[in-house]
Amino acid sequence: MTLHVQNYERSLERSRTSLTRTDRPRTFHLCDREWDLLDEVFAPVYSPSTGIGLDFLGLAGGTPAASTRSFLDVGTGTGVIAVQAALAGAERVVALDINHRAVRNADLNARRHGVAARVRSVHSDMFDGLAPDERFDTVFWSSNYVLAPEGYQYRSIHECAYVDVGYRAHRRFLAEAPERLTPHGRALLHFSTRGDLGALHRIADECGRELRTVSAVDVLEGVYGSDRVEHLLLEVVPAGR
Repeated sequence: MTLHVQNYERSLERSRTSLTRTDRPRTFHLCDREWDLLDEVFAPVYSPSTGIGLDFLGLAGGTPAASTRSFLDVGTGTGVIAVQAALAGAERVVALDINHRAVRNADLNARRHGVAARVRSVHSDMFDGLAPDERFDTVFWSSNYVLAPEGYQYRSIHECAYVDVGYRAHRRFLAEAPERLTPHGRALLHFSTRGDLGALHRIADECGRELRTVSAVDVLEGVYGSDRVEHLLLEVVPAGR
């Protein structure tokens, strides 16, 4: 079962299918709100990961989070988590994505829900699009946790939301996310057993980081099969802290 759910070719097929489904909507509902969904952007309607990420962060109900004044959403997609963070009280939210369409999608949803003044969408490969001195109370990434082998060439930007070649993006996040925090900030990674947790821990060791499990939930992912997958919220901290 582990090899089955971790199969990167299967995840790539999920990516392609989600782009071409005849029932792919232009808008969708989540957190009792309606959201725009553009072509070539990761669709939360076909994966539970966005909803799980919201639950992990306590953002599903829009409860104010007084300790999080600044929030960085890496790989924002439609911008749901970034917008919900703003609606929950974050004063400064930055939504990053490597996909130009996702950046536009996050902008649309920030305007739709009246938080455009507090949500800035940035086209960025990981942290490249940020100013060197930008720091955040929370840095969050709901990652593309399925490992694709070295040498695989992405066929579309959409595939970047599903698989990570050689865990290059994960290595960057583990190394760089803690450097983007305010003094009491937290770097949080949403991962799952569709990914290779052993490889992730090895990379963390190589980067001088530790991974601490904050929360975990077992989920039956029923859209493309009946796989039971564990989703994890991991905090990334400097080793020995």
